[in-house]
Amino acid sequence: MGLLDNQAQQNYYTGVGEDYGSYQFISLDSIIANFMIAYVGEGKIISKANRTDVQFHGMRAIQELSYDVLRSFKSQEIEVPPSLSMVLPQDYVNYIKLSRVGNDGLERVLYPTRKTSDPFAIKQDGDGNYVFEQVDGVNVLHEETSSTSENFQNQTPVNYQLYDINYSTDVEISTEGRRYGLEPQFAQMNGSFFIDNLRGFVKFSSDLAGQTITLSYVSDGLGTDSEMVVHKFCEEACYKHIVYAILSTRSNVPEYIVQRYKKERFAETRKAKIRLSNIKIEEFTQILKGMGKQIK
Repeated sequence: MGLLDNQAQQNYYTGVGEDYGSYQFISLDSIIANFMIAYVGEGKIISKANRTDVQFHGMRAIQELSYDVLRSFKSQEIEVPPSLSMVLPQDYVNYIKLSRVGNDGLERVLYPTRKTSDPFAIKQDGDGNYVFEQVDGVNVLHEETSSTSENFQNQTPVNYQLYDINYSTDVEISTEGRRYGLEPQFAQMNGSFFIDNLRGFVKFSSDLAGQTITLSYVSDGLGTDSEMVVHKFCEEACYKHIVYAILSTRSNVPEYIVQRYKKERFAETRKAKIRLSNIKIEEFTQILKGMGKQIK
Protein backbone atom coordinates (compact mmCIF):
# COMPACT_ATOMS: atom_id res chain seq x y z
CA MET A 1 0.00 0.00 0.00
CA GLY A 2 3.03 2.23 0.26
CA LEU A 3 3.71 4.95 2.79
CA LEU A 4 0.69 6.97 3.83
CA ASP A 5 0.45 9.84 6.27
CA ASN A 6 -1.69 9.46 9.39
CA GLN A 7 -4.77 11.12 7.86
CA ALA A 8 -4.57 8.99 4.71
CA GLN A 9 -4.30 5.83 6.79
CA GLN A 10 -7.29 6.94 8.88
CA ASN A 11 -9.38 7.54 5.75
CA TYR A 12 -8.32 4.19 4.26
CA TYR A 13 -9.42 2.14 7.27
CA THR A 14 -12.49 4.07 8.47
CA GLY A 15 -13.74 6.08 5.49
CA VAL A 16 -13.77 9.78 4.76
CA GLY A 17 -15.43 12.25 7.10
CA GLU A 18 -18.50 10.81 8.84
CA ASP A 19 -19.03 8.13 6.19
CA TYR A 20 -17.67 5.43 8.46
CA GLY A 21 -18.31 1.80 7.58
CA SER A 22 -19.63 2.65 4.12
CA TYR A 23 -17.19 0.34 2.35
CA GLN A 24 -19.43 -2.66 3.11
CA PHE A 25 -22.16 -1.18 0.89
CA ILE A 26 -22.51 -0.47 -2.81
CA SER A 27 -24.84 2.22 -4.13
CA LEU A 28 -27.73 1.67 -6.52
CA ASP A 29 -26.01 3.86 -9.12
CA SER A 30 -22.96 1.57 -9.00
CA ILE A 31 -25.20 -1.50 -9.27
CA ILE A 32 -26.82 -0.08 -12.41
CA ALA A 33 -23.49 0.95 -13.97
CA ASN A 34 -21.91 -2.44 -13.25
CA PHE A 35 -24.95 -4.26 -14.62
CA MET A 36 -24.89 -2.29 -17.88
CA ILE A 37 -21.22 -3.20 -18.32
CA ALA A 38 -21.36 -6.89 -17.34
CA TYR A 39 -24.78 -8.05 -18.56
CA VAL A 40 -25.84 -5.77 -21.44
CA GLY A 41 -24.26 -5.67 -24.88
CA GLU A 42 -23.48 -7.64 -28.01
CA GLY A 43 -22.80 -11.30 -27.27
CA LYS A 44 -24.15 -11.03 -23.70
CA ILE A 45 -27.28 -12.47 -22.15
CA ILE A 46 -29.14 -9.16 -22.69
CA SER A 47 -28.31 -7.64 -26.06
CA LYS A 48 -29.99 -4.31 -25.37
CA ALA A 49 -31.59 -2.70 -22.33
CA ASN A 50 -32.77 0.76 -21.43
CA ARG A 51 -31.02 2.22 -18.39
CA THR A 52 -34.40 3.39 -17.07
CA ASP A 53 -35.68 -0.20 -17.11
CA VAL A 54 -32.57 -1.39 -15.27
CA GLN A 55 -33.05 1.35 -12.67
CA PHE A 56 -36.68 0.36 -12.13
CA HIS A 57 -35.87 -3.33 -11.67
CA GLY A 58 -32.90 -2.40 -9.48
CA MET A 59 -35.15 -0.44 -7.13
CA ARG A 60 -37.64 -3.30 -7.07
CA ALA A 61 -34.79 -5.69 -6.23
CA ILE A 62 -33.76 -3.50 -3.29
CA GLN A 63 -37.35 -3.45 -2.06
CA GLU A 64 -37.75 -7.21 -2.20
CA LEU A 65 -34.34 -7.92 -0.70
CA SER A 66 -34.88 -5.37 2.07
CA TYR A 67 -37.75 -7.35 3.58
CA ASP A 68 -36.01 -10.67 4.21
CA VAL A 69 -32.33 -10.47 3.26
CA LEU A 70 -30.85 -7.00 3.68
CA ARG A 71 -32.61 -6.46 7.01
CA SER A 72 -33.27 -2.85 6.15
CA PHE A 73 -34.25 -1.89 9.67
CA LYS A 74 -34.51 1.66 10.95
CA SER A 75 -35.46 3.22 14.26
CA GLN A 76 -36.64 6.55 15.57
CA GLU A 77 -37.21 8.02 19.00
CA ILE A 78 -39.87 10.50 20.12
CA GLU A 79 -41.45 11.83 23.27
CA VAL A 80 -45.14 10.91 23.28
CA PRO A 81 -47.14 14.16 22.83
CA PRO A 82 -50.48 14.97 24.52
CA SER A 83 -52.27 13.58 21.46
CA LEU A 84 -50.78 10.14 22.36
CA SER A 85 -50.01 9.57 18.67
CA MET A 86 -46.91 8.95 16.58
CA VAL A 87 -46.80 9.51 12.82
CA LEU A 88 -45.61 6.44 10.90
CA PRO A 89 -42.39 7.06 8.88
CA GLN A 90 -42.75 7.58 5.14
CA ASP A 91 -40.78 4.40 4.31
CA TYR A 92 -42.55 2.30 6.97
CA VAL A 93 -43.54 -1.23 5.90
CA ASN A 94 -43.99 -3.06 9.20
CA TYR A 95 -42.90 -2.62 12.79
CA ILE A 96 -40.33 -4.78 14.57
CA LYS A 97 -40.95 -3.48 18.07
CA LEU A 98 -41.97 -0.43 20.03
CA SER A 99 -40.28 0.23 23.35
CA ARG A 100 -40.54 2.60 26.29
CA VAL A 101 -37.14 3.94 27.32
CA GLY A 102 -36.60 4.10 31.08
CA ASN A 103 -34.38 6.46 33.03
CA ASP A 104 -31.67 3.80 32.92
CA GLY A 105 -31.65 3.88 29.12
CA LEU A 106 -33.02 0.35 28.79
CA GLU A 107 -35.87 -0.40 26.41
CA ARG A 108 -39.04 -2.00 27.79
CA VAL A 109 -40.98 -3.66 24.99
CA LEU A 110 -44.57 -2.49 24.41
CA TYR A 111 -47.20 -4.98 23.30
CA PRO A 112 -50.05 -4.23 20.89
CA THR A 113 -53.61 -4.32 22.10
CA ARG A 114 -55.81 -6.31 19.74
CA LYS A 115 -59.10 -5.44 21.39
CA THR A 116 -59.50 -1.85 20.20
CA SER A 117 -59.16 0.22 17.03
CA ASP A 118 -59.86 3.67 15.57
CA PRO A 119 -62.95 3.12 13.38
CA PHE A 120 -64.53 5.67 11.07
CA ALA A 121 -66.96 7.47 13.40
CA ILE A 122 -70.04 8.67 11.51
CA LYS A 123 -71.67 11.87 12.70
CA GLN A 124 -75.39 11.51 13.45
CA ASP A 125 -78.17 13.93 14.27
CA GLY A 126 -80.53 13.71 17.24
CA ASP A 127 -82.69 11.10 15.46
CA GLY A 128 -79.72 8.91 14.63
CA ASN A 129 -79.64 9.86 10.93
CA TYR A 130 -76.27 10.14 9.19
CA VAL A 131 -74.98 13.66 8.64
CA PHE A 132 -73.54 14.39 5.18
CA GLU A 133 -71.42 17.26 3.97
CA GLN A 134 -70.69 18.65 0.52
CA VAL A 135 -67.18 17.97 -0.83
CA ASP A 136 -66.61 19.03 -4.46
CA GLY A 137 -70.32 18.74 -5.13
CA VAL A 138 -70.59 15.22 -3.69
CA ASN A 139 -72.36 14.20 -0.48
CA VAL A 140 -69.96 12.35 1.83
CA LEU A 141 -70.36 11.14 5.38
CA HIS A 142 -69.11 13.55 8.03
CA GLU A 143 -66.46 11.99 10.28
CA GLU A 144 -66.01 12.84 13.94
CA THR A 145 -63.66 11.68 16.68
CA SER A 146 -63.97 7.96 17.37
CA SER A 147 -65.22 7.18 20.88
CA THR A 148 -63.46 3.81 20.74
CA SER A 149 -60.01 5.36 20.23
CA GLU A 150 -60.72 8.27 22.59
CA ASN A 151 -61.82 6.00 25.45
CA PHE A 152 -58.76 3.80 24.98
CA GLN A 153 -56.40 6.76 25.21
CA ASN A 154 -58.26 8.33 28.16
CA GLN A 155 -58.34 5.24 30.34
CA THR A 156 -56.83 5.52 33.82
CA PRO A 157 -53.76 3.29 34.22
CA VAL A 158 -54.12 0.51 36.79
CA ASN A 159 -51.57 0.49 39.62
CA TYR A 160 -50.84 -3.22 39.74
CA GLN A 161 -48.21 -2.78 42.43
CA LEU A 162 -50.97 -1.60 44.75
CA TYR A 163 -52.84 -4.84 44.15
CA ASP A 164 -49.72 -6.92 44.68
CA ILE A 165 -49.09 -5.30 48.08
CA ASN A 166 -52.62 -5.16 49.49
CA TYR A 167 -54.00 -8.44 48.18
CA SER A 168 -52.61 -11.90 48.72
CA THR A 169 -54.97 -14.31 46.99
CA ASP A 170 -56.07 -14.82 43.40
CA VAL A 171 -59.72 -14.37 44.41
CA GLU A 172 -59.13 -10.93 45.97
CA ILE A 173 -57.05 -9.67 43.06
CA SER A 174 -58.42 -7.10 40.58
CA THR A 175 -60.66 -8.18 37.70
CA GLU A 176 -57.86 -7.06 35.38
CA GLY A 177 -56.51 -10.61 35.64
CA ARG A 178 -53.17 -9.73 37.19
CA ARG A 179 -52.72 -13.31 38.40
CA TYR A 180 -55.79 -15.46 37.93
CA GLY A 181 -56.68 -15.97 34.26
CA LEU A 182 -53.52 -14.16 33.21
CA GLU A 183 -52.98 -13.45 29.51
CA PRO A 184 -49.26 -13.07 28.64
CA GLN A 185 -49.84 -10.07 26.34
CA PHE A 186 -51.27 -8.13 29.31
CA ALA A 187 -48.69 -9.34 31.86
CA GLN A 188 -46.65 -6.13 31.77
CA MET A 189 -46.86 -2.53 32.93
CA ASN A 190 -44.95 -0.86 30.11
CA GLY A 191 -48.04 0.40 28.27
CA SER A 192 -49.78 -0.62 25.07
CA PHE A 193 -50.46 0.65 21.56
CA PHE A 194 -52.29 -0.06 18.35
CA ILE A 195 -51.48 0.97 14.78
CA ASP A 196 -54.00 2.85 12.66
CA ASN A 197 -52.72 1.92 9.20
CA LEU A 198 -55.51 3.80 7.42
CA ARG A 199 -54.51 7.19 8.87
CA GLY A 200 -50.82 6.40 9.41
CA PHE A 201 -50.59 6.75 13.20
CA VAL A 202 -49.49 4.74 16.21
CA LYS A 203 -51.89 5.34 19.11
CA PHE A 204 -50.59 4.88 22.67
CA SER A 205 -52.33 4.26 25.99
CA SER A 206 -52.61 7.16 28.44
CA ASP A 207 -49.87 5.90 30.78
CA LEU A 208 -47.30 6.59 28.03
CA ALA A 209 -47.93 10.35 27.87
CA GLY A 210 -44.61 12.21 28.04
CA GLN A 211 -42.61 8.97 27.88
CA THR A 212 -39.73 8.40 25.46
CA ILE A 213 -40.68 5.82 22.84
CA THR A 214 -38.52 4.11 20.22
CA LEU A 215 -39.94 2.59 17.06
CA SER A 216 -37.90 -0.05 15.22
CA TYR A 217 -39.38 -0.80 11.82
CA VAL A 218 -38.78 -2.49 8.47
CA SER A 219 -38.04 -0.05 5.66
CA ASP A 220 -38.61 -0.67 1.97
CA GLY A 221 -34.99 0.37 1.38
CA LEU A 222 -35.92 3.27 -0.90
CA GLY A 223 -35.20 6.84 0.08
CA THR A 224 -32.34 9.22 -0.54
CA ASP A 225 -29.33 8.27 -2.64
CA SER A 226 -27.36 7.49 0.52
CA GLU A 227 -30.11 5.13 1.71
CA MET A 228 -30.45 3.19 -1.55
CA VAL A 229 -27.47 0.93 -0.99
CA VAL A 230 -26.88 -2.81 -1.06
CA HIS A 231 -24.57 -4.80 1.17
CA LYS A 232 -21.74 -6.38 -0.82
CA PHE A 233 -22.79 -9.82 0.41
CA CYS A 234 -26.03 -9.22 -1.51
CA GLU A 235 -24.60 -7.56 -4.64
CA GLU A 236 -24.74 -10.66 -6.87
CA ALA A 237 -28.30 -11.40 -5.76
CA CYS A 238 -29.28 -7.91 -6.87
CA TYR A 239 -27.81 -8.51 -10.34
CA LYS A 240 -29.69 -11.81 -10.66
CA HIS A 241 -32.95 -10.13 -9.63
CA ILE A 242 -32.51 -7.54 -12.39
CA VAL A 243 -31.56 -10.13 -15.05
CA TYR A 244 -34.54 -12.33 -14.26
CA ALA A 245 -36.92 -9.36 -14.15
CA ILE A 246 -35.79 -8.12 -17.59
CA LEU A 247 -35.76 -11.55 -19.28
CA SER A 248 -39.12 -12.61 -17.84
CA THR A 249 -40.83 -9.49 -19.24
CA ARG A 250 -39.61 -9.99 -22.82
CA SER A 251 -41.55 -12.01 -25.38
CA ASN A 252 -38.70 -13.42 -27.46
CA VAL A 253 -36.64 -15.02 -24.67
CA PRO A 254 -36.67 -18.87 -24.55
CA GLU A 255 -38.38 -20.23 -21.43
CA TYR A 256 -35.37 -22.32 -20.40
CA ILE A 257 -33.28 -19.14 -20.19
CA VAL A 258 -35.90 -17.47 -17.99
CA GLN A 259 -36.09 -20.53 -15.72
CA ARG A 260 -32.30 -20.69 -15.48
CA TYR A 261 -32.07 -17.16 -14.12
CA LYS A 262 -35.05 -17.72 -11.88
CA LYS A 263 -33.09 -20.55 -10.23
CA GLU A 264 -29.93 -18.42 -10.09
CA ARG A 265 -31.89 -15.58 -8.47
CA PHE A 266 -33.20 -17.96 -5.82
CA ALA A 267 -29.74 -19.46 -5.19
CA GLU A 268 -28.01 -16.07 -4.87
CA THR A 269 -30.75 -14.73 -2.59
CA ARG A 270 -30.39 -17.78 -0.35
CA LYS A 271 -26.60 -17.37 -0.29
CA ALA A 272 -26.89 -13.69 0.63
CA LYS A 273 -29.36 -14.48 3.39
CA ILE A 274 -26.95 -17.02 4.89
CA ARG A 275 -24.03 -14.61 4.68
CA LEU A 276 -26.01 -11.80 6.28
CA SER A 277 -27.47 -13.98 9.04
CA ASN A 278 -24.55 -12.75 11.18
CA ILE A 279 -24.40 -15.82 13.41
CA LYS A 280 -21.38 -15.71 15.73
CA ILE A 281 -20.46 -19.05 17.23
CA GLU A 282 -19.29 -17.49 20.52
CA GLU A 283 -22.56 -15.59 21.00
CA PHE A 284 -24.57 -18.64 19.98
CA THR A 285 -22.70 -20.75 22.53
CA GLN A 286 -23.47 -18.25 25.30
CA ILE A 287 -27.19 -18.42 24.45
CA LEU A 288 -27.12 -22.21 24.54
CA LYS A 289 -25.43 -22.11 27.96
CA GLY A 290 -28.28 -19.97 29.26
CA MET A 291 -30.88 -22.34 27.82
CA GLY A 292 -29.18 -25.25 29.56
CA LYS A 293 -29.81 -23.93 33.08
CA GLN A 294 -31.78 -26.20 35.36
CA ILE A 295 -34.75 -24.56 37.05
CA LYS A 296 -35.30 -25.97 40.55
